[in-house]
Amino acid sequence: MSRIGNAIIELPEKVEINVSDTNLVTVKGPKGELKQQLDPDMSLKIEDGTLTVERPTNQKRHKALHGLSRSLIANMVTGVSDGYTRELELVGVGFRASNSGNLLEISVGYSHPIMFYIPNEVKLSTETEKGKPPLIRLEGIDKQLVGHIAAKIRAFRKPEPYKGKGILYKGEQIRRKAGKTAG
Repeated sequence: MSRIGNAIIELPEKVEINVSDTNLVTVKGPKGELKQQLDPDMSLKIEDGTLTVERPTNQKRHKALHGLSRSLIANMVTGVSDGYTRELELVGVGFRASNSGNLLEISVGYSHPIMFYIPNEVKLSTETEKGKPPLIRLEGIDKQLVGHIAAKIRAFRKPEPYKGKGILYKGEQIRRKAGKTAG
C-alpha cells in the first residue's frame, strides 16, 4: 500500500489543473504556471476540488511511480499557490553577501569573491543586519529548482564541524567536533 500515492491532493480555489492526452500536467495558479510530464501508465482523477493519482497494477515500477507522481503534483500545486522559500546563512568572520538583480556576490574566505548567476524563475534577496550573519533568501514556485540552487550556493563553502563556519541553511544544526586537546 502506498501511503503517499493514495493521499488525495486538495486543490485551492485559485489553482486549475489540465491533463493532456500524453499525461502532461499543467498547473496554473496566482504565482505562475508549472508543467510536468508524468508516466503514461498513471491516471489522474479530478473531482470536487480534489485530485487523486491511481496506478494500473501492483508492479514494483507502478508502485514507485505512484508515490512519485503524487508528490510531484502536490509540490506543483503548493508552488503555484504559496511558493517556496529557502534561506541560507553565512557564518564566519568577514563573510558577506550582496546581490544586484539576479547576480549574487558572496565573499566566504577565499582570495576572490564568488559571482553566481541565479535563473530568472527564482527571486533573490540578501540581508545584512548588524550582529547577525548575512542572509540569502531564494523564493520561487519550483521546489526542485529552489532547492538545487540553494544546494549549489551551500557547496561554495560547506559548514565545517570544528568551528561551525560556512554556508548553512537557516535553522540547521552543525554537529561540532572537539578538535585537539591541549597536552
